[in-house]
Amino acid sequence: MSTIEASPASATQIPEGARRLTVVGVPSVAERKPEWMKRHIPLAGPNYRELKKTMRGAALHTVCEEAACPNIHQCWEQREASFLIGGEDCTRRCGFCQISTGKPASYDTDEPRRVAETVAQMGLHFAVVTGVARDDLDDGGAWLYAETARQIHELVPNCGVELLIPDFSGSEDGLREVLSAEPEVLAHNLETVRRVFRHTRPAFRYDRSLEVLSRTREWAPHIARKSNLILGMGETEAEVYEAMDDLAEAGCQILTIGQYLQPTHKHLALQRFAEPAEYDRYREYGERLGFDHVEAGPLVRSSFMAGEQAVNAGAWSRPSGDQ
Repeated sequence: MSTIEASPASATQIPEGARRLTVVGVPSVAERKPEWMKRHIPLAGPNYRELKKTMRGAALHTVCEEAACPNIHQCWEQREASFLIGGEDCTRRCGFCQISTGKPASYDTDEPRRVAETVAQMGLHFAVVTGVARDDLDDGGAWLYAETARQIHELVPNCGVELLIPDFSGSEDGLREVLSAEPEVLAHNLETVRRVFRHTRPAFRYDRSLEVLSRTREWAPHIARKSNLILGMGETEAEVYEAMDDLAEAGCQILTIGQYLQPTHKHLALQRFAEPAEYDRYREYGERLGFDHVEAGPLVRSSFMAGEQAVNAGAWSRPSGDQ
């Protein structure tokens, strides 16, 4: 059985016999969430209800709904949403991700138009566009990301766009295609520390992910760079600081840090719950490193209030009249 050293004892631990990262198929660890992981679901506000109704009529997927994000009410009330493009099946398998792995059934070149029209119908102020890895395509799906951003900007000029992309297998042409669409934010998630990276993201490479950010800084310095780290997959606090050092050196400006929750028994076993004080330390360290904005907390997700993050980082300004 594949195992990786457990995290430091300072964090709340999963029972002794379960402190491991497991291979696929090992039964899940019972997770009793600490109080700081529990959130009262607010009553649905008018914006949320309106956006929900609009999405029911659109043949599209939002990460907000697909991932059962705990922040959906807050983001949708602020008219921010995250779209999942490229289909339902991913050509890669990350041990923490609940998106299905398989051979994609088709390539929908009309999807960018439908996303843009839905953004307009929802009256969004900021849209995050992410997608499955499409290693079956020559460009890895780069055109799909770029065209979606272009059509959103054309149809809803005041809407900010964040493209959360894969690494396109290191293709420079793929990244240049995406950057040509001029998103306000270019995001590529590192997700975890170097030591456990290959175990959790076998189809990705730690240094190649950093290159996505450093190349963006070199080729399009006016576009904000963003990344994400997930806690609870076997990392130590010292290793998180090292990953933050690497991200800062690569030119990352916006960083989100949140808690991993094991989706099913077929996913990587949860190692620990990071306490709120640990997130405070990361925010303080990020400030010292010079990040423009660090969003860290147990319930934080990569696209959580992405527009607000972009505003705080100076990467985007809300149109006059938007609250």
